[in-house]
Amino acid sequence: MKLEPHFYQDRVCLNVLAGSKHNARQIHQAAEGHVLVGVLSKNYADVDSAVADMREYAALIDNALSVGLGAGDPRQSDMVSAIVGQVQPQHVNQVFTGVGASRAQLGQARTVVNGLVSPSGIPGLVKVSTGPLSAGAPVCAAPVETAIAMLKDMGGSSIKYFPMGGLDCREEYLAVAEACARHDFWLEPTGGITLENFSEIVRLALDAGVPKVIPHVYSSIIDASGETRPGDVERLLSMVKALL
Repeated sequence: MKLEPHFYQDRVCLNVLAGSKHNARQIHQAAEGHVLVGVLSKNYADVDSAVADMREYAALIDNALSVGLGAGDPRQSDMVSAIVGQVQPQHVNQVFTGVGASRAQLGQARTVVNGLVSPSGIPGLVKVSTGPLSAGAPVCAAPVETAIAMLKDMGGSSIKYFPMGGLDCREEYLAVAEACARHDFWLEPTGGITLENFSEIVRLALDAGVPKVIPHVYSSIIDASGETRPGDVERLLSMVKALL
């Protein structure tokens, strides 16, 4: 079972949501395998049902499974950790404080585990209080370099920067990208990414020198039935190819 994502030119891998198993296969084919297919823990009543269903997803897409929280919901943190220990996906979405638990449950270092940090309003500082309890406490913002070091301490692979609102926090995003480049850390821009701003968001990270980028493109390419449009995934891959 392959545990590493299939990056295009070893630099970029898409992350999009699947509305069904059929949709997951469509997405995987449209992206030529350069994709992580998101399935959300909050869509399941319990860990056992999630594990059983996600294993079926993984079998259809060469294990290119991304276990998600659901809009960064910190209440899903423990459930995600419990799921991934059994499923062993290629990618795990976690709040900042949940990274260590997920890595421990995985029991290996190959799966990508991100840690969610949020814009603080000040370039160079990121909100790290994104956990089940800390999200409801007074905001704790840390220097990006410190957040990266803490994520590495916990076994994290990347920063998930959410919610970006597209390019609304461009200067803050640039500061995060530059810090990731300096400290050889991966970056996952998330929130408000569309077909219109996708290229610029990914280009800014690549130009900054981020070693690997995993852009999350969700609602803007999902149709009324809840399925991600394969044609839009093809367009995203074309834009990645143009950048690289």
